[in-house]
Amino acid sequence: MKILVADKLSNQILTALRNLGLEVRSEPDRKADELPQIIGDADIIIVRSKKVTAKTIEAAANLSLIIRAGAGVDTIDVAAANARGIYVANCPGKNADAVAELAIGLLIAADRRIVEATLALREGKWLKGEFGKARGLKGRTLGLIGFGTIAQAVARRALGLEMKVLVWSRSLTLAQAAAAGVAHAATPLDVAKAADAVSVHVAATADTKQLINEAFFAALKPGAIFINTARGDVVQTAALKAAIASGKLRVGVDVFEGEPAGSEAVFADTDLAKMVSCTPHVGASTDQASEAIADEAVRIVKVYQETGTPPNAVNICGRSPARYALKVRHFDRVGVLASILAGLRRDTVNVEEMQNTIFDGAKAACCSLSISSEPSAETMAQLRADPNILQVTLTAR
Repeated sequence: MKILVADKLSNQILTALRNLGLEVRSEPDRKADELPQIIGDADIIIVRSKKVTAKTIEAAANLSLIIRAGAGVDTIDVAAANARGIYVANCPGKNADAVAELAIGLLIAADRRIVEATLALREGKWLKGEFGKARGLKGRTLGLIGFGTIAQAVARRALGLEMKVLVWSRSLTLAQAAAAGVAHAATPLDVAKAADAVSVHVAATADTKQLINEAFFAALKPGAIFINTARGDVVQTAALKAAIASGKLRVGVDVFEGEPAGSEAVFADTDLAKMVSCTPHVGASTDQASEAIADEAVRIVKVYQETGTPPNAVNICGRSPARYALKVRHFDRVGVLASILAGLRRDTVNVEEMQNTIFDGAKAACCSLSISSEPSAETMAQLRADPNILQVTLTAR
């Protein structure tokens, strides 16, 4: 099995992959648009921030697994991978502590205006009166938009600072909120209205694009703090700039709408950068997170090597379009499965999913098939008459 590591990752991951007996090629300095030319016969590609486009996927004759050494997969053309039957897997939760630490750091920096004070001192300006006007965080309410692994890590840290935490998430129940020691909000606007500070932690999807918009910023309290360490596309940038210009917000961001790819590039949105405490999308960039992600990426490869199915695959169909479930208990003999599949093929019945379980002693097995349509009466009769088949059941789904 051949692996292309197309981003700069720790030597730890390269050594661990080679120790699995795999052929590893590291090309960390190649640009995303060069990947179609260098993907070659790789079976697996591992990326961190580099985009894996449809052109790269189409150029890779042997590619069967794409691993994002991070949480999101918005840099990967998942639709193109789906069309080619290529697994896409990620490393969720492994950078949660690193991102949570930065979110809290930006929160404190925005409240205490650490960046502005530092710049003033570097210019020889002692402005104690100006920069001594902070509200403080103890007893304040931090609103969280989203409550995945990262947001939960932020909540724990905020509670440690003796803040109150209010959460909106589509999947969060009242019972889950109570168990986590946080309050539950019905909508994002409810969070905006009640919170003294808001931190965003949702994935970049069609549903969350510009979720944080003009209406959200209008609902915030005067003097509120806004933090974004999720994705730039989640926030309507023009509305954010307008809210800052009005003097209503203090802001800390690690991500930007339309931000450059890669580790070095020209950054265009300097207008926004001058208004906020900010970092260049480095939330997950700590040694601790890198080591945890490396370990998880290696685990994904190892499991895939051993079983053919990777853990953390994000593009598996939640429910197949199959309309019937066919279960066949049979003797574990040569040709039994072939005869089952031959009958279904004659009827133009598509097998959506199939699993054959062998019982202890390897004398009998049970084959479970999810199929697209009902087999003919003739095929069902032939299966039931086969001396190698013990029982056949068909149920509609």
